[in-house]
Formats: sequence, structure tokens, C-alpha cells
Amino acid sequence: MHPAARLQFERLIGEYARWRAVPEAERSPAPAWWWGPAMELRSAPQSLSAEWCAELGLPNQATYAAAAELLLKAFAGQTTLPWPDDFPRKADAPDAKLARELHPQPSDDSAFQP
Repeated sequence: MHPAARLQFERLIGEYARWRAVPEAERSPAPAWWWGPAMELRSAPQSLSAEWCAELGLPNQATYAAAAELLLKAFAGQTTLPWPDDFPRKADAPDAKLARELHPQPSDDSAFQP
């Protein structure tokens, strides 16, 4: 396993633990940035550390593949993805939608209609 993939997965495990700590009704949808690392390690046979197994709620000696499956299951039935500001908890601000709207920038040719 490439060291960068292991490092990225370590970061992801911490994010997953923080996400699961939020009550389900207040939790954002699973973030899209989990998809790539989970897909990359979905068949990795190496065992996770006992600490990582505990954080993910997996039995000791679980594999990276089992952890990736757990992460991919978080997407099951999901129809939306969170904005980065909505992770791990849904945004409660009434004007949160306004802050997310993308406005044309001067470098965007579509901003200058003939």
C-alpha cells in the first residue's frame, strides 16, 4: 500500500469518527471526498491498527477493505452531498443557502453577456 494512501485514509478515519459522533438528525450527508480513498482501498487485505478498528467500530484485525466498505455504505441511499461548511453537521444558518450561491467572477466569460 502506498504511504500516501495510508495517510489519506488515516485522515478519513478521524473525519468519519467526528461525523458519526453527530446525532443522525443533525449529521450532514457523507462527503464526496471519502469516495476516492474508499474506492482505492476497497480490496486492500492489510489489517488496520486496533486503534483504527475501534474508531470505526470494526472488530480487531479488520482490513482496509472492510473499512472502505463501511465508508462506501455511508453513501447508500444518499441523494445529496454536503458543502464543505456543512460537514460534519448540517448548517443551521437561515442564510446558509445564500452564502453557497456561486456568482460570476470577472474572469468568467459568461459574466459579460453581449
